[in-house]
Amino acid sequence: MSDKKKLVVIGNGMVGHKFLQSMVNNEALQDYEVTTFCEETRLAYDRVQLSSYFSGQSEEDLSLVEPGFFEKNNITVHVGDRASSIDREAKKVLSNNGQSIPYDKLVLATGSFPFVPPIPGHERENCFVYRTIDDLIDIKKAGEKSKVGVVIGGGLLGLEAAKALKDLGLKTHVVEFAPRLMAVQIDDGAGEVLRKKIEDLGVSVHTQKNTQAIVDGEQCLHRMNFADGTFIETDVILFSAGIRPRDDIARDCGLTLGERGGVVINDHCQTSDEDIYAIGECALWDGKIFGLVAPGYQMAQVVADQLSAKENSFTGADMSTKLKLMGVDVASIGDAHAVTENSKVYTYVNGSDEVYKKIVVSEDKKHLLGAVLIGDAVDYGNLLQMKLNDIALPEHPDSLILPQRDGSGSTGLGVEALPDTAQICSCYDVSKGALCQAVADGATTMAALKECTSATTGCGGCTALVGQVLNKELEKLGMDVNTDLCEHFAYTRQDLYNLIRVNEIKTFDEMLEKYGKGYGCDLC
Repeated sequence: MSDKKKLVVIGNGMVGHKFLQSMVNNEALQDYEVTTFCEETRLAYDRVQLSSYFSGQSEEDLSLVEPGFFEKNNITVHVGDRASSIDREAKKVLSNNGQSIPYDKLVLATGSFPFVPPIPGHERENCFVYRTIDDLIDIKKAGEKSKVGVVIGGGLLGLEAAKALKDLGLKTHVVEFAPRLMAVQIDDGAGEVLRKKIEDLGVSVHTQKNTQAIVDGEQCLHRMNFADGTFIETDVILFSAGIRPRDDIARDCGLTLGERGGVVINDHCQTSDEDIYAIGECALWDGKIFGLVAPGYQMAQVVADQLSAKENSFTGADMSTKLKLMGVDVASIGDAHAVTENSKVYTYVNGSDEVYKKIVVSEDKKHLLGAVLIGDAVDYGNLLQMKLNDIALPEHPDSLILPQRDGSGSTGLGVEALPDTAQICSCYDVSKGALCQAVADGATTMAALKECTSATTGCGGCTALVGQVLNKELEKLGMDVNTDLCEHFAYTRQDLYNLIRVNEIKTFDEMLEKYGKGYGCDLC
């Protein structure tokens, strides 16, 4: 009989799998007999890049599991089997398929589920959520026989879903209850610029719309009736109205939950039962649910360290984000809405290029508190590092967002100003110092740097800054610096800009077909 401790992980999504990888990296699996439950029929895959499935990426491309990972590390995985209940007294996990697995330590990585507003008619045919590969397969099938699609919800995921419908060739609408798109991350000014850019791409945006019912349509399958008396007819409806923590298994076994859901955890990610941990979107820390992957990865590392007798704590996470939504750069940092008392705001708007930039600074103008960038987010990485590392602002803070006199369009803040301790990649906790050391050790290309540090392979928001660190270190070593925008385009950013203007290229797909290769990335 094995004297190893029994470790059970419920959930094999991005965060659950990251936990297993962290245990492997900590060389801690030798002390545990590990079992994990994967409710889906597919092992962990990259939900952040889910939309790329519509642009040619395969299920294998999205997979996060290396071939042979479970066998090599002696991890038992139950695929397509949902953990249905926890018997805390007997310390066993029961599953839908009849498994009864004992545990000494248990990790809940059950994630979240899409919130579908209880609108009459929401269960009609061709009404979907946008969460899994199976969802995308169903959406694609429905799209083949449809002409019009609507996304309910104008947040990050809603705009991703809108791109998916547009890629399927549908006339696409976005319906949002709030007065602007991405209401949580950006302000009214940014919302107007983003709306115009999205509409220029052929997507109709409807804000301040309260859907009252979904009924039979005359020209399309559905008719969506709004509270103001207007309506839209559509064949496909995607719900993207936020998430809710999947905490039912924790509730049923008596763990402490928050008033609005979520499994309450402490700084060690322990629940009210010290032998049960919760990580990712099912966990509630300090009254907060973190809906980004990076905080979930941080929690996964904390628990792996705790189970490896290493000291580590979860003390919160930065929720700044940078995405390319339908080809439009969108970034939000820190206090984007200037709620800090006596904070000051600087704004730059370029109407012709549809660029909006805003920074929020402290009353004494010495500290960056937040920022919003629409249409041009090239300085996101530098601004984020200024905030995270509390780097002193220049004498005139607005110089950070105003066009530079040399035409570079850059803040002028170089990566050399960042300390080695600066966290460049939050998903995998990669510091500037770690990147510099990797380059010194021979990782002299982006591909090599990704391979040895995992930087940029999570959400991708750090790609530009990682490239800056790489180029600066190559300069120090006296090596040639590749000025290509990225691995998909053998042109500089300025060269591509000129090609787009001269050839009147309207879409990213057209640019990729004419001048690029592959599928593209966060940087391009």
